Amino acid sequence: MSVRRCLPWPDGRLRRAAEPVDEITDEIRATWDDMIDTMEAMPGVGLAATQIGVMQRLAVVDASSERGKAVRMANPEVLHASIELREHEEASPNLPGVSAKVKRPRAVTVRFLNEAGEVEERDFVGLWATSVQHQIDHLNGRLYFDRLGKVKRDMLLRKAKKAG
Repeated sequence: MSVRRCLPWPDGRLRRAAEPVDEITDEIRATWDDMIDTMEAMPGVGLAATQIGVMQRLAVVDASSERGKAVRMANPEVLHASIELREHEEASPNLPGVSAKVKRPRAVTVRFLNEAGEVEERDFVGLWATSVQHQIDHLNGRLYFDRLGKVKRDMLLRKAKKAG
């Protein structure tokens, strides 16, 4: 297990959609372990494989207060999202030094392949739901600032450039 380097924005891989995972292998499990180590080192509440340059549809999320409750997901997809929105300050290790408030559905039902290679459907609420949606965006080649209006997005990217 090890902490991986996050790709710096504007690395083109951050804009590419990740490839689906056919089966859960020891290599996939090792990648998940590295992703959890990387997420904990940030510290953060989630990480998508594309953020560390692994172009597979893998994500980990741990929004628990005590930590150590990471959910490992392959091919996560939102099946249902609540109408009610929740605003949260989001950031990314790929673009350090900046963050922005983003509104997303407060609750989502997500289908994914779990660590055992079984299809699982799970409900996520609050920060868990925000993080899962944030990771799925990464797997689709989107970053949280893509959800901002043009003026806010441009300001954030200018600020990030100055910080970097």
